[in-house]
Amino acid sequence: MADSKPKDTASTMTPQQFRAWRKTLGLKQKDAADRLGLKKRMIQYYEKGNRDGRPVEIPKSIRLACYALSQGIADYDGQSALELTSENAETD
Repeated sequence: MADSKPKDTASTMTPQQFRAWRKTLGLKQKDAADRLGLKKRMIQYYEKGNRDGRPVEIPKSIRLACYALSQGIADYDGQSALELTSENAETD
């Protein structure tokens, strides 16, 4: 059976783009992992583009979270956004 979900490669984030996003925000891999709710190892996989020789795609939820963080949004409760401040950046 053919894959019923067509992949839109134009909307994917490359490993290079992911690394550039992190560096633009001045985040270390551990900091990016903390803000995205991931383990540091996942950040490494996303930046390398593969895990144990198999390609790793950056999920849409992570791409959207990267965008939110780049726009200064630290969290969202479904109704309002919590702005990223130096206080919540260090405690997240």
